[in-house]
Amino acid sequence: MDRRKFLKSSGWTLLGLAAAGTGSSLFACSRDSESLPDDIKRKMPSMKDFKVFWGDIHNHCNVTYGHGDLADALAAAEQQLDFASVTPHALWPDIPGANDPRLAWVIDYHTDAFRRLREGGYEKYRKAVEEANRPGKFLTFVSYECHSMEHGDHVALFHDFDVPLVECTSVPDLMARLAPYKCFVTPHHMGYQTGFRGFNWDKFKEGDVTPFVEMFSRHGLAESDSGDYNYLHDMGPRVWEGSIQCGLEKGHKFGLMCSTDQHAGYPGSYGDGRIGVFADSLERGALWDAMRDRHVCGITGDKIKVDFRINHGRSGDVIKADKREIYVNVEGMSQLDYVDIIKNGECIARLNAPQRNVIPDTDTVRAKVKVNFGWNREEEYVHWLGNLALTDGRINDMQTCFRGAAFTSPQPGESEFHTRVNRVTERGDRHVGLDMYSSKNPNVLTPAMQGVILDVEMPRSAKIVAEFNGHKYEHTLDELLQGARAHFLRGWLSEAIQFERATTEGGFLAGHIMTDEKPERDTDYYYARVRQRDGQWAWTSPIWVERV
Repeated sequence: MDRRKFLKSSGWTLLGLAAAGTGSSLFACSRDSESLPDDIKRKMPSMKDFKVFWGDIHNHCNVTYGHGDLADALAAAEQQLDFASVTPHALWPDIPGANDPRLAWVIDYHTDAFRRLREGGYEKYRKAVEEANRPGKFLTFVSYECHSMEHGDHVALFHDFDVPLVECTSVPDLMARLAPYKCFVTPHHMGYQTGFRGFNWDKFKEGDVTPFVEMFSRHGLAESDSGDYNYLHDMGPRVWEGSIQCGLEKGHKFGLMCSTDQHAGYPGSYGDGRIGVFADSLERGALWDAMRDRHVCGITGDKIKVDFRINHGRSGDVIKADKREIYVNVEGMSQLDYVDIIKNGECIARLNAPQRNVIPDTDTVRAKVKVNFGWNREEEYVHWLGNLALTDGRINDMQTCFRGAAFTSPQPGESEFHTRVNRVTERGDRHVGLDMYSSKNPNVLTPAMQGVILDVEMPRSAKIVAEFNGHKYEHTLDELLQGARAHFLRGWLSEAIQFERATTEGGFLAGHIMTDEKPERDTDYYYARVRQRDGQWAWTSPIWVERV
């Protein structure tokens, strides 16, 4: 097939190609790659064989301070993650505010939480985490957090369950005390000001203890000092000195990941941050080794798959090459917006998705359809009980988009509440049973809906049917390919169901091959980032390429 005709039919465009040497090829991928030019098919591995496991290794419940019980947090995690760690707050060796009345309540709730953890709470926590572990199905990890004004906040994540809760005088001291154990110590909310719980890159030590850093969470995005997801917490604004790109420009090597840092007992809360691990199996050793080797990625919520390689290297690797063949292959969960390839902090290629849905001229279509539940204006939670079904075709896969309550840290006057765990009650080739709870959106910028994304293959005339709370709504796939549909259950200003516009393969699959023959430094770094039209993001860990 003529490549120019193929690109035109796919709707994708390549803009912003810069600093790249001799060649560039753009492709929009089909699931079986049958429509791709032969020279590209030979170079691109199949996404069907691409494995990534999803988790959240930094989030909180009421074990120390936060909301929701540990048992509910672990149950919520198992509904939509492959692995998780719920994180007690444990240490703050340089806690400030002894002479500042404004900070008295901050000191009190931290020190009280640390005390309760040490007076029996930690052993109960550790045993509960171990009991929830189900090898091969859902892995759990022990962790705890150390705050630091000087070095920034860090999470200690452990391979084993029988590990101690130590004391420390600083983050470096914590690392030294944990040296006998298989443990990662990971900085988070990097972008706060250094000296005020932001990260200090001058103290960073590359190696197995800190193979990756947390770039995004409910605190915001620390990729740079500008862009989406600004820091809005009362801990202060976002600055350059602790950002990811600042650390990369200083020559440090580390993987990129995301976590929720959620304080309402809901690990993996949709849109708040998750880590992806490129491992061969959901086995503890395989997962740990992959994290140690920086074979990780970060997503805000949607489980966007990004296969990023340069020559023989993949995300997290260090390779040697002067000629760099760069390959990126993406499978999104809805309409992609663009895919960037970043080199030394600059975007050297941007793939722009088609502005209109690419609808194939076939009766049976593969598409991804998100169904959302929420929008109630009242304070009470709405309990959604029912199922989604197809009248014909099949559900290839499904992603849950379950959210917890929108808490990032305790505030004065907040009361404890019981976590409402959203569940998939049954699942078949043509139906999905759901038991969910939605609250009203707290404002027009903070969503609180629950949702699922169905990966379907079905005739355009077949229907997706939603039966919930005694109501039934249905739309053909053909209708949803044209645009979103919505229904109020009890009239205006009541809870509602939304069927989002269905996205076909031309909108959620993309890829790019290019060649860069212009080394700029002794070691150049590259990474890929992906944005969907709905504001969901993904980032790969960098690949570092040294001159030969």
